[in-house]
Amino acid sequence: MSTTQTPRPAKGELPDDTGAFAWLRALGPRGRRAFGGAFGGYALDSYDFFTLPLSMVAISAYFSLSSGQTGLLTTVTLVVSAVGGVLAGILADRIGRVKALMITVITYALFTVLCGFAPNYETLLVFRALQGLGFGGEWAVGAILVAEYASAKHRGRTLGGIQSAWAVGWALAVIVYTLVFHFLDPDTAWRVMFWTGALPALLVIWVRRNVEDAPHAAEIRRSSGERGSFTAIFRSGMLRITLFATLLSTGVQGGYYTLATWVPTYLKNDRGLTVVGTGGYLTFLISGAFIGYLTGGYLTDRLGRKRNIVIFAVLSAVCILAYTNIPSGANGLVLVLGFPLGFCMSAIFSGFGSFLAELYPTAVRGTGQGFTYNTGRAVGAFFPTLVGFLAGSWGVGGALVFGAVGYGIAVLALLGLPETRGRELS
Repeated sequence: MSTTQTPRPAKGELPDDTGAFAWLRALGPRGRRAFGGAFGGYALDSYDFFTLPLSMVAISAYFSLSSGQTGLLTTVTLVVSAVGGVLAGILADRIGRVKALMITVITYALFTVLCGFAPNYETLLVFRALQGLGFGGEWAVGAILVAEYASAKHRGRTLGGIQSAWAVGWALAVIVYTLVFHFLDPDTAWRVMFWTGALPALLVIWVRRNVEDAPHAAEIRRSSGERGSFTAIFRSGMLRITLFATLLSTGVQGGYYTLATWVPTYLKNDRGLTVVGTGGYLTFLISGAFIGYLTGGYLTDRLGRKRNIVIFAVLSAVCILAYTNIPSGANGLVLVLGFPLGFCMSAIFSGFGSFLAELYPTAVRGTGQGFTYNTGRAVGAFFPTLVGFLAGSWGVGGALVFGAVGYGIAVLALLGLPETRGRELS
């Protein structure tokens, strides 16, 4: 790929390149506003996603669903997110990162709220699928927006910071879930959870007024004849990157969404925890996730993108096996192991934003990142459904072991991808 000069900060934006927060200072004022918009969008994206897994037991009881039907609610969200991710990526290359970001946030917020009004399972399935259109595009667009402001030296840590927003949104969802399900009847509580998904609309107003695309990258994008070209990411020189990056995303997200979807149900049904007890156990899991995102961001800059993924893929698989084979009655051990489980399965994501951004040139960065990340998410989405069908004979805990297979796939995918640490965006 061709290279261009490193984007230079505007006058008055010269960063201090030393210290623990050098990555944040290096963004400059405009970059920090972009970071805030992408962070908020991803946190609320996470919040809206987790309204379903946290409410899954209540929804299943309300509509008398089988475990397979329940798992399909998550799968259809993730499958449709592939379409949303590809469309958002193309839009990001054609109309700009910020405009595409606002469209994705409005989309996932609107359909999350509508889920709360669903009169039957079929309607809920449709609304949840449409929510996936916005859910699929937000991360890719926000990550690219910030990556184009970040320096090569700090890009892993910067995008790791964006990834940590997922844990923040997850934590907020658990807090609201604990309160709503404590004070309301389950038949009403799950609807209220979805209605609170309107929160992201407030973020769109702030983004529209305060955030802009990185000027240097926007100039390159506007002058390119291949801007937003879907076929370009499958041409000679890009085809191998696209295929292996998609396989990498499939493995990592297959493992992750298996856990994200079924751990709350596992804690309630297999471990016998109450709503408040489940929230307490998830606190350890989410705390580990938040620290894992930040630590993984640091390590991906120090060790390299590929090595960071390999380390945490192996550790995540080991944690899954340990977490789901804890003896009955040893709930204290479930609590303790929740922290390293959350840490490892999140740290592996920290290098994704920088890695995928560095694999594609500016003109098709949105298209490439949107396609690979979200197609991987869609294929990986079948993991939760498979767990749902296996749960009848294996139990949820036993079926969760299947998530470890995803991490093995991710390690194999790295054999076809180059190391990009320190690469300037082209």
